[in-house]
Amino acid sequence: MSLLQEFMMPELGFMRNAFLIGILGSLSMGVVGTFVVTRRITSIAGAMAHAVLGGIGAALFCQRVLHASWAHPLAGAAIGAVASALLIGLVSLYAREREDSVISAVWAFGMSIGLLFLHWTPGYVDFQGYLFGNILLLAPTDIVWTAVLDVFILVPAVLFFRQIQAMLFDPVFAELRGLRVKLNYLLLLIGTALAIVLMVYVVGIVLLIALLTLPAVTAGCFARRLSSMMIIAVLFCWFFVGTGLVASYAWQLPSGPAIVLIAITSYLLASSIRYFIGKCHGKEKKRLRGKN
Repeated sequence: MSLLQEFMMPELGFMRNAFLIGILGSLSMGVVGTFVVTRRITSIAGAMAHAVLGGIGAALFCQRVLHASWAHPLAGAAIGAVASALLIGLVSLYAREREDSVISAVWAFGMSIGLLFLHWTPGYVDFQGYLFGNILLLAPTDIVWTAVLDVFILVPAVLFFRQIQAMLFDPVFAELRGLRVKLNYLLLLIGTALAIVLMVYVVGIVLLIALLTLPAVTAGCFARRLSSMMIIAVLFCWFFVGTGLVASYAWQLPSGPAIVLIAITSYLLASSIRYFIGKCHGKEKKRLRGKN
Protein backbone atom coordinates (compact mmCIF):
# COMPACT_ATOMS: atom_id res chain seq x y z
CA MET A 1 0.00 0.00 0.00
CA SER A 2 2.87 2.38 0.76
CA LEU A 3 4.33 1.68 -2.67
CA LEU A 4 0.95 2.40 -4.27
CA GLN A 5 0.72 5.68 -2.37
CA GLU A 6 4.18 6.63 -3.64
CA PHE A 7 3.10 5.97 -7.24
CA MET A 8 0.24 8.45 -6.76
CA MET A 9 2.66 11.26 -5.89
CA PRO A 10 2.83 14.05 -8.54
CA GLU A 11 6.60 13.73 -8.97
CA LEU A 12 6.25 10.05 -9.96
CA GLY A 13 4.28 10.74 -13.11
CA PHE A 14 6.99 8.99 -15.12
CA MET A 15 6.19 5.72 -13.31
CA ARG A 16 2.51 6.04 -14.15
CA ASN A 17 3.43 6.68 -17.80
CA ALA A 18 5.64 3.58 -17.73
CA PHE A 19 2.84 1.40 -16.34
CA LEU A 20 0.34 2.72 -18.88
CA ILE A 21 2.67 2.11 -21.81
CA GLY A 22 3.49 -1.34 -20.43
CA ILE A 23 -0.22 -2.21 -20.26
CA LEU A 24 -0.93 -0.91 -23.77
CA GLY A 25 2.13 -2.61 -25.25
CA SER A 26 1.36 -5.90 -23.53
CA LEU A 27 -1.95 -6.19 -25.40
CA SER A 28 -0.19 -6.41 -28.74
CA MET A 29 2.84 -8.32 -27.46
CA GLY A 30 0.66 -11.09 -26.06
CA VAL A 31 -1.37 -11.45 -29.25
CA VAL A 32 1.47 -11.16 -31.75
CA GLY A 33 3.85 -13.17 -29.55
CA THR A 34 1.37 -16.07 -29.68
CA PHE A 35 1.39 -15.93 -33.48
CA VAL A 36 5.21 -15.71 -33.59
CA VAL A 37 5.72 -18.68 -31.27
CA THR A 38 3.09 -20.79 -33.05
CA ARG A 39 4.48 -19.98 -36.52
CA ARG A 40 8.09 -20.38 -35.27
CA ILE A 41 9.38 -17.13 -36.76
CA THR A 42 11.34 -15.91 -33.75
CA SER A 43 14.48 -15.45 -35.86
CA ILE A 44 12.54 -13.17 -38.25
CA ALA A 45 11.34 -11.15 -35.28
CA GLY A 46 14.97 -10.85 -34.15
CA ALA A 47 15.99 -9.40 -37.51
CA MET A 48 13.13 -6.90 -37.39
CA ALA A 49 14.05 -5.89 -33.84
CA HIS A 50 17.57 -4.99 -34.94
CA ALA A 51 16.33 -3.24 -38.08
CA VAL A 52 14.42 -0.94 -35.73
CA LEU A 53 17.74 0.70 -34.79
CA GLY A 54 18.19 1.80 -38.41
CA GLY A 55 14.83 3.56 -38.38
CA ILE A 56 15.51 5.20 -35.02
CA GLY A 57 18.92 6.44 -36.17
CA ALA A 58 17.50 7.84 -39.42
CA ALA A 59 14.67 9.61 -37.56
CA LEU A 60 17.05 11.23 -35.06
CA PHE A 61 19.35 12.30 -37.91
CA CYS A 62 16.44 13.92 -39.79
CA GLN A 63 15.20 15.57 -36.60
CA ARG A 64 18.49 17.15 -35.54
CA VAL A 65 20.35 17.66 -38.81
CA LEU A 66 17.54 18.26 -41.31
CA HIS A 67 15.28 19.89 -38.66
CA ALA A 68 12.33 17.68 -39.55
CA SER A 69 9.97 18.05 -36.57
CA TRP A 70 7.81 15.11 -37.76
CA ALA A 71 10.72 12.67 -37.50
CA HIS A 72 9.86 11.07 -34.16
CA PRO A 73 12.11 8.09 -33.21
CA LEU A 74 9.02 5.91 -32.74
CA ALA A 75 7.87 6.71 -36.29
CA GLY A 76 11.33 5.88 -37.61
CA ALA A 77 11.31 2.61 -35.68
CA ALA A 78 7.92 1.71 -37.18
CA ILE A 79 9.12 2.46 -40.72
CA GLY A 80 12.32 0.45 -40.25
CA ALA A 81 10.51 -2.53 -38.72
CA VAL A 82 7.74 -2.65 -41.36
CA ALA A 83 10.24 -2.23 -44.22
CA SER A 84 12.35 -5.12 -42.92
CA ALA A 85 9.22 -7.26 -42.43
CA LEU A 86 8.09 -6.70 -46.02
CA LEU A 87 11.60 -7.29 -47.37
CA ILE A 88 12.01 -10.59 -45.52
CA GLY A 89 8.49 -11.73 -46.38
CA LEU A 90 8.58 -10.85 -50.08
CA VAL A 91 12.08 -12.24 -50.67
CA SER A 92 11.31 -15.50 -48.85
CA LEU A 93 7.97 -15.91 -50.68
CA TYR A 94 8.86 -14.90 -54.23
CA ALA A 95 12.64 -14.78 -54.72
CA ARG A 96 13.23 -18.31 -53.48
CA GLU A 97 16.21 -17.20 -51.45
CA ARG A 98 17.29 -19.01 -48.32
CA GLU A 99 15.26 -17.41 -45.55
CA ASP A 100 18.07 -17.58 -43.00
CA SER A 101 20.42 -15.69 -45.36
CA VAL A 102 17.87 -12.89 -45.85
CA ILE A 103 17.28 -12.68 -42.10
CA SER A 104 21.01 -12.40 -41.39
CA ALA A 105 21.43 -9.70 -44.04
CA VAL A 106 18.53 -7.60 -42.71
CA TRP A 107 19.76 -8.09 -39.14
CA ALA A 108 23.28 -6.83 -39.96
CA PHE A 109 22.13 -4.01 -42.25
CA GLY A 110 19.67 -2.60 -39.71
CA MET A 111 22.24 -2.47 -36.94
CA SER A 112 24.97 -1.05 -39.19
CA ILE A 113 22.91 1.74 -40.77
CA GLY A 114 21.47 2.64 -37.36
CA LEU A 115 24.92 2.99 -35.81
CA LEU A 116 26.07 5.15 -38.74
CA PHE A 117 23.11 7.53 -38.44
CA LEU A 118 23.61 7.80 -34.68
CA HIS A 119 27.30 8.57 -35.28
CA TRP A 120 26.37 11.38 -37.69
CA THR A 121 23.72 12.81 -35.34
CA PRO A 122 25.03 15.74 -33.27
CA GLY A 123 24.37 16.02 -29.56
CA TYR A 124 23.80 13.34 -26.96
CA VAL A 125 22.00 10.17 -28.01
CA ASP A 126 20.90 7.69 -25.33
CA PHE A 127 22.27 4.66 -27.17
CA GLN A 128 22.05 2.40 -24.10
CA GLY A 129 18.38 3.29 -23.74
CA TYR A 130 17.57 1.96 -27.21
CA LEU A 131 19.54 -1.24 -26.63
CA PHE A 132 18.36 -2.07 -23.11
CA GLY A 133 15.18 -0.03 -22.67
CA ASN A 134 14.41 3.28 -21.00
CA ILE A 135 10.70 3.13 -20.18
CA LEU A 136 11.05 5.50 -17.21
CA LEU A 137 11.97 8.43 -19.49
CA LEU A 138 8.97 8.25 -21.81
CA ALA A 139 6.75 11.26 -22.46
CA PRO A 140 2.91 11.36 -22.58
CA THR A 141 3.12 11.63 -26.39
CA ASP A 142 4.68 8.15 -26.43
CA ILE A 143 1.50 6.84 -24.82
CA VAL A 144 -0.50 8.21 -27.75
CA TRP A 145 1.88 6.60 -30.25
CA THR A 146 1.60 3.29 -28.40
CA ALA A 147 -2.22 3.42 -28.43
CA VAL A 148 -2.25 4.20 -32.18
CA LEU A 149 0.07 1.28 -32.96
CA ASP A 150 -2.10 -0.95 -30.75
CA VAL A 151 -5.09 -0.17 -32.97
CA PHE A 152 -3.14 -1.02 -36.13
CA ILE A 153 -2.15 -4.38 -34.63
CA LEU A 154 -5.22 -5.58 -32.74
CA VAL A 155 -7.93 -4.67 -35.24
CA PRO A 156 -6.50 -6.83 -38.10
CA ALA A 157 -5.67 -9.61 -35.61
CA VAL A 158 -9.34 -9.77 -34.56
CA LEU A 159 -10.79 -9.35 -38.07
CA PHE A 160 -8.52 -11.97 -39.69
CA PHE A 161 -8.17 -14.31 -36.71
CA ARG A 162 -9.61 -17.40 -38.44
CA GLN A 163 -7.50 -16.87 -41.56
CA ILE A 164 -4.35 -16.39 -39.48
CA GLN A 165 -5.16 -19.45 -37.39
CA ALA A 166 -5.57 -21.58 -40.52
CA MET A 167 -2.30 -20.24 -41.94
CA LEU A 168 -0.42 -20.99 -38.70
CA PHE A 169 -1.45 -24.62 -38.38
CA ASP A 170 -1.97 -25.81 -41.98
CA PRO A 171 -1.00 -23.28 -44.67
CA VAL A 172 -1.34 -25.79 -47.52
CA PHE A 173 -4.92 -26.70 -46.57
CA ALA A 174 -5.75 -23.03 -46.05
CA GLU A 175 -4.49 -22.17 -49.54
CA LEU A 176 -6.52 -25.00 -51.05
CA ARG A 177 -9.60 -23.57 -49.34
CA GLY A 178 -9.01 -20.26 -51.14
CA LEU A 179 -7.46 -18.27 -48.30
CA ARG A 180 -4.80 -15.72 -49.17
CA VAL A 181 -2.02 -17.36 -47.21
CA LYS A 182 0.77 -15.16 -48.57
CA LEU A 183 -1.12 -11.97 -47.83
CA ASN A 184 -1.95 -13.15 -44.30
CA TYR A 185 1.70 -14.09 -43.78
CA LEU A 186 2.80 -10.58 -44.78
CA LEU A 187 0.16 -9.07 -42.48
CA LEU A 188 1.46 -11.25 -39.66
CA LEU A 189 5.00 -9.99 -40.26
CA ILE A 190 3.81 -6.36 -40.31
CA GLY A 191 1.89 -6.90 -37.05
CA THR A 192 5.01 -8.44 -35.52
CA ALA A 193 7.06 -5.45 -36.64
CA LEU A 194 4.65 -2.98 -35.03
CA ALA A 195 4.54 -5.01 -31.80
CA ILE A 196 8.34 -4.92 -31.72
CA VAL A 197 8.24 -1.13 -32.05
CA LEU A 198 5.87 -0.92 -29.07
CA MET A 199 8.34 -2.64 -26.74
CA VAL A 200 11.59 -1.06 -27.94
CA TYR A 201 11.40 1.56 -25.20
CA VAL A 202 10.29 -0.93 -22.56
CA VAL A 203 13.07 -3.54 -22.67
CA GLY A 204 15.25 -2.35 -25.56
CA ILE A 205 16.35 -4.02 -28.78
CA VAL A 206 18.62 -6.61 -27.15
CA LEU A 207 16.01 -7.96 -24.69
CA LEU A 208 12.94 -7.45 -26.85
CA ILE A 209 12.73 -10.94 -28.33
CA ALA A 210 12.58 -12.41 -24.84
CA LEU A 211 9.49 -10.36 -23.98
CA LEU A 212 7.92 -11.14 -27.35
CA THR A 213 8.23 -14.91 -26.91
CA LEU A 214 8.32 -15.66 -23.15
CA PRO A 215 4.72 -14.62 -22.32
CA ALA A 216 3.46 -16.74 -25.22
CA VAL A 217 5.52 -19.85 -24.40
CA THR A 218 4.58 -19.50 -20.73
CA ALA A 219 0.92 -19.27 -21.73
CA GLY A 220 1.41 -22.36 -23.89
CA CYS A 221 2.08 -24.37 -20.72
CA PHE A 222 -1.54 -23.82 -19.64
CA ALA A 223 -3.58 -23.20 -22.81
CA ARG A 224 -4.96 -25.71 -25.30
CA ARG A 225 -6.48 -23.30 -27.83
CA LEU A 226 -4.92 -20.41 -29.74
CA SER A 227 -7.46 -17.86 -28.49
CA SER A 228 -6.99 -18.80 -24.82
CA MET A 229 -3.21 -18.81 -25.32
CA MET A 230 -3.42 -15.21 -26.58
CA ILE A 231 -5.45 -14.06 -23.57
CA ILE A 232 -3.15 -15.78 -21.07
CA ALA A 233 -0.10 -14.39 -22.87
CA VAL A 234 -1.47 -10.83 -22.50
CA LEU A 235 -2.04 -11.42 -18.78
CA PHE A 236 1.46 -12.80 -18.34
CA CYS A 237 2.92 -9.85 -20.25
CA TRP A 238 1.06 -7.45 -17.94
CA PHE A 239 2.41 -9.33 -14.93
CA PHE A 240 6.00 -9.36 -16.21
CA VAL A 241 6.05 -5.66 -17.07
CA GLY A 242 4.26 -4.52 -13.91
CA THR A 243 6.34 -6.68 -11.56
CA GLY A 244 9.55 -5.70 -13.34
CA LEU A 245 8.76 -1.99 -13.01
CA VAL A 246 7.97 -2.36 -9.31
CA ALA A 247 11.20 -4.31 -8.76
CA SER A 248 13.25 -1.78 -10.70
CA TYR A 249 11.79 1.08 -8.62
CA ALA A 250 12.06 -0.67 -5.25
CA TRP A 251 15.63 -1.95 -5.69
CA GLN A 252 17.02 0.64 -8.13
CA LEU A 253 17.46 -1.87 -11.00
CA PRO A 254 17.42 -1.32 -14.77
CA SER A 255 13.80 -1.83 -15.82
CA GLY A 256 14.42 -3.85 -19.03
CA PRO A 257 16.62 -6.61 -17.54
CA ALA A 258 14.37 -6.80 -14.45
CA ILE A 259 11.29 -7.42 -16.63
CA VAL A 260 13.03 -10.10 -18.69
CA LEU A 261 14.50 -11.92 -15.67
CA ILE A 262 11.04 -12.12 -14.09
CA ALA A 263 9.67 -13.45 -17.41
CA ILE A 264 12.39 -16.12 -17.64
CA THR A 265 11.88 -17.18 -14.02
CA SER A 266 8.13 -17.45 -14.55
CA TYR A 267 8.60 -19.51 -17.72
CA LEU A 268 10.96 -21.95 -15.97
CA LEU A 269 8.51 -22.28 -13.09
CA ALA A 270 5.56 -22.86 -15.45
CA SER A 271 7.53 -25.43 -17.45
CA SER A 272 8.48 -27.28 -14.27
CA ILE A 273 4.86 -27.34 -13.08
CA ARG A 274 3.70 -28.63 -16.47
CA TYR A 275 6.40 -31.32 -16.46
CA PHE A 276 5.52 -32.64 -13.00
CA ILE A 277 1.78 -32.54 -13.73
CA GLY A 278 2.42 -34.50 -16.93
CA LYS A 279 4.47 -37.11 -15.08
CA CYS A 280 1.83 -37.49 -12.37
CA HIS A 281 -0.89 -37.79 -15.02
CA GLY A 282 1.14 -40.44 -16.86
CA LYS A 283 1.66 -42.46 -13.68
CA GLU A 284 -2.07 -42.27 -12.93
CA LYS A 285 -2.87 -43.58 -16.42
CA LYS A 286 -0.47 -46.51 -15.95
CA ARG A 287 -2.02 -47.28 -12.58
CA LEU A 288 -5.53 -47.34 -14.02
CA ARG A 289 -4.39 -49.55 -16.90
CA GLY A 290 -2.81 -51.95 -14.41
CA LYS A 291 -6.08 -52.23 -12.53
CA ASN A 292 -7.99 -52.99 -15.72
